Amino acid sequence: YIATGKLEPSKAADIVKGIANGCIKAKAALIGGETAEMPGLYGKGEYDVAGFCVGVVDKKKIITGEKIIAGDMLIGLPSSGLHSNGYSLVRKLFFDILDWKTDKYLDELGCALGEALMVPTRIYADTIVDLVARFDIKGMSHITGGGFYENIPRMLPAGLSADIITQFINIPPILKIIQREGNINLDEMYSTFNMGIGIVLTVGKDDYSEILKYLTDKGENPVFLGEIIQRDG
Repeated sequence: YIATGKLEPSKAADIVKGIANGCIKAKAALIGGETAEMPGLYGKGEYDVAGFCVGVVDKKKIITGEKIIAGDMLIGLPSSGLHSNGYSLVRKLFFDILDWKTDKYLDELGCALGEALMVPTRIYADTIVDLVARFDIKGMSHITGGGFYENIPRMLPAGLSADIITQFINIPPILKIIQREGNINLDEMYSTFNMGIGIVLTVGKDDYSEILKYLTDKGENPVFLGEIIQRDG
């Protein structure tokens, strides 16, 4: 769904092209859409995009996390950047407080600020579909809004916790800049941003090495993130 003050056909075509590319990567079909012109609500050049997807899974294949036990291992798959979270904080920091412009070139990024902020969210469907067809993946957590703190616990049964080791994570330069320029503490960073990890997998200790090799052979850069531990509460 695209809402705007006045529809610009070329801009709408670019948006739909981007969505179509995402659907191809997710092996999904783009089966419909809608546009709305609302000049009283949107200023010149402004637009809003919303969408959703529906999937089907055999009931016996649903990954619920109920099989997770203490001693299971955690594997992270790298993110492509900010993904789709934390932009309110980012805009306030870069454009209100620092008064930077989108075309400001930063050596750490190797590109303009605006380019780094607009890197598309990575789609993991291809890797994950292959992975769950070959291995027993006990739990999966997509690191979206709420960062590590809100998303990882959602896959865990009661009485278990994730003992996270962060030293092997390759934190994207854009996130390092946000932390430094905003003087933001690590707890806040890990509760707002993905910090370089887009998906967290929980796997059995016996399967860990084989899954790691499979992911590496597939061109992934899997990260050891720690293990599941017993914990009350």
